[in-house]
Amino acid sequence: MSLDHPVLSSLLPVVFLIFIGFVAGKAQWVRGESVRDLSNLVFLVLTQALLFRTMSSVHIEQLDFKPVVHYFAVAGALFFAMLWLYGRDSRASVLALASIFSNTLMIGVPLVGLAYGQEGLVLLFTLISLHALVLLSAATLVLELQVAHEQAAVLGERRPIWRTLALAVSSAVIHPVPLPILVGLAYAQTGWGLHPIIDRPLALLGSAFGPIALVLVGITLSQTPIGQHLKAAIKLSLVKTLLHPALMLLAGWLLGLRGLHLAVMTVAAALPIGANVFLFSQRYQKEEDAVTAGVAVSTAMAVFSVTAVMAVLPWLPQ
Repeated sequence: MSLDHPVLSSLLPVVFLIFIGFVAGKAQWVRGESVRDLSNLVFLVLTQALLFRTMSSVHIEQLDFKPVVHYFAVAGALFFAMLWLYGRDSRASVLALASIFSNTLMIGVPLVGLAYGQEGLVLLFTLISLHALVLLSAATLVLELQVAHEQAAVLGERRPIWRTLALAVSSAVIHPVPLPILVGLAYAQTGWGLHPIIDRPLALLGSAFGPIALVLVGITLSQTPIGQHLKAAIKLSLVKTLLHPALMLLAGWLLGLRGLHLAVMTVAAALPIGANVFLFSQRYQKEEDAVTAGVAVSTAMAVFSVTAVMAVLPWLPQ
């Protein structure tokens, strides 16, 4: 396979960034005690800028939601199936999110742009505009409910379900991920746009998110006993890069998706685990090592899974 192939040209920079972080971690250029601070920088500053700026230009009336609704229906079904299989606790929420959350930005955008052109990118941007809002917000709500339930069990309290739900909803909304998405989406509907004085710094911060997050994955990977978590990482990666796109292809076909719509949604499902899941696990301190290893392993696996998906799609009857 040529290095100019869309899959390799999109995935290799991601692998290289993780490798740079791995080397930096092994060389102790970034020490273990600094990782949490770097994670907070990415999660609380860079992610905020990226999500708000992305959503501030989204005009709901201009989006084609049909293929995206199909995508989220499949992702939601797989999330709750994996949540059940992993044990229905707070750690299970993080692992279930890793099973469905794709690296749509760093890998998806260049890959779809090279393979399917501008029309494919419009479909992918529609998905990206809602990807974090729907998946991260839903996962945050489920996890906050589980955390509230677990804390109540430890403290011996029996809270009314409405109170637990209210606390979980407020924690899920007043949260570093859903809040800038909702604020950005609300701002977009005013039609005011962002002045260059505001837009340029946000663009710079947002563009730094992907590279720094992936370097941070590499740093964390250098400090993770990968052998102990390789089995869990492979399991997560197989679900993410094989089962997720297979379900998307089957369900999309049965629900009437065809052509470019089906291709873009299936390729998006075949992408490796996104760095947001790594930050999510760091934030809640749940399954950090397994998710870190999963990001790296799924990125390697995606070379084969995405190539296979893109090879199969043209042979489907229209």
